[in-house]
Amino acid sequence: MTVFRNLFLTAILLFIFSDGNAQLNTSKAIAYCAVQADKTLKLIPADSINIPRNIEQGQKQWRFIGYKDWCSGFWPGVLWYVYEGTHQLKFKTEADKFSRELTPLSMMKAFDHDLGFQLFNSFGNGYRLTKNPEYKQIILAAADTLATLFNPKVGTILSWPRPVANMEWPQHNTIIDNMINLELLFWASKNGGSKRLYDIAVSHAKTTMKNHFRPDYTSYHAVVYDKETGQKIKAVTHQGYADDSMWARGQSWAIYGYAMCYRETKDPAFLDFAEKVTDVYLKDLPADLIPYWDFNDPAIPNVPRDASAAGVVASALLELSTLTKNKAKAKVYRKKAEQMLISLSSGQYQSREKNSAFLLHSTGHKPNGSEIDASIIYADYYYIEALLRLKKLQKGLSIYTNLSS
Repeated sequence: MTVFRNLFLTAILLFIFSDGNAQLNTSKAIAYCAVQADKTLKLIPADSINIPRNIEQGQKQWRFIGYKDWCSGFWPGVLWYVYEGTHQLKFKTEADKFSRELTPLSMMKAFDHDLGFQLFNSFGNGYRLTKNPEYKQIILAAADTLATLFNPKVGTILSWPRPVANMEWPQHNTIIDNMINLELLFWASKNGGSKRLYDIAVSHAKTTMKNHFRPDYTSYHAVVYDKETGQKIKAVTHQGYADDSMWARGQSWAIYGYAMCYRETKDPAFLDFAEKVTDVYLKDLPADLIPYWDFNDPAIPNVPRDASAAGVVASALLELSTLTKNKAKAKVYRKKAEQMLISLSSGQYQSREKNSAFLLHSTGHKPNGSEIDASIIYADYYYIEALLRLKKLQKGLSIYTNLSS
C-alpha cells in the first residue's frame, strides 16, 4: 500500500507542478507555523535545558537542549520569524527570552564554528526586527569570538577545535556548514566591527571554493588541512553516505552560503559559483523536489528524505532568484523554490497533529543513527524563513524587508 500511496502522491505533485500558475498561500502557511510554535511553547520545561531540538519519528515529545548545543539559535530564530510573520507580541517576548539564554556564548572561548547559527539566527534576527542596541553588542562580540578560530595559514575558520573522528586532530578541519556562519562576520564588519572580519569571511569562502568541491561542483562535507602549511590533506564526510557522495544538507549549505557571499560582497565569482552548486543540486531531485538525505545512497528510493535541506535550498533559491543576472535562471529558481514550499506545506511533510514541530521527514546524522526521518528545529527555521521571503516577493517587496515594521 505504501508504494501505491507514494506513486499517487507523486502523480498529484507532478500535476500541480505542471501548472506554472500554482501559488502557495504563504499567509496560511505562516499562520500554521504560529499555531505549531504556540503548541511548543506550552510544552517547554522550566529548567535550563529548555530549547527544542528534535522530535523522533512517531513521537510527540521534543528533545530539549541547553544553550551550548549548535542548534540552540534556531528556536529563538523561529520565534523571531513567527513574530515577523504574525505581529503577535507574545512571540517577540518569547524570542527575546530564548535569545538571551545564549548570551554567554558571545563571551566565552569559542568551542566550535557555530556561533552564526547560534547567535546570528537569534540576536541577528532580533536586532533586524527591533534595533535593540543590546543585541548589536552581543552580535559584535560573537563575531570577534568566531574570528579567533581563523587560521591565516590555511585561510579558513576551524570548525571543530577538538578531536573528531577522521579529522586528524590537531590538524585544521573545515566543514561546509561553516559557510553559513560567515554571515555573522560580514554583518559585524559593516555594523561597527573590524574590517578584518570581512576579510576573514572572504578568505574562508574563496579557500572553500577552491578546495571543498569536486569538478562537478558537488561538495565534500569536510576538508582537513595542514595547520602549519595550509596544504589540503584530504576531503571526507562525517554525515554523508560516503566521502565522494553529495550529502543533501551539505550541498544546501553551499547554495545558501555562496548566494549570501555574493549579496555581501558583490563579487561575481561568488554568484557564478552559487549558480553552479545550485544547478547540480536541482538536476537530480525526486518529483516532489524534497531530496533524499544523500543523493548517492545506492538504496534510493528506500532511504529517508531530508526536509531540512529542502527548506535551506528553498530559502536560498528565493534570494538567488533576485541576485542572478540571468533572467531565465531567475524564473527557474523562483519556480523551484515555490514548488519545494508547496511540497513542504503539504500533508506529506507538515507535522500538523502528529507533533508540534512545523515539518516531518528531516535527517540529521544518518551514519551516526541519530535524528533519522525526524522533526528537527533547523528544518522549521529555514522553512519559515523561506515562507516569509516568498510572501515578500508575492507582495512585490524585497526579501530583506521587515514585515513586522
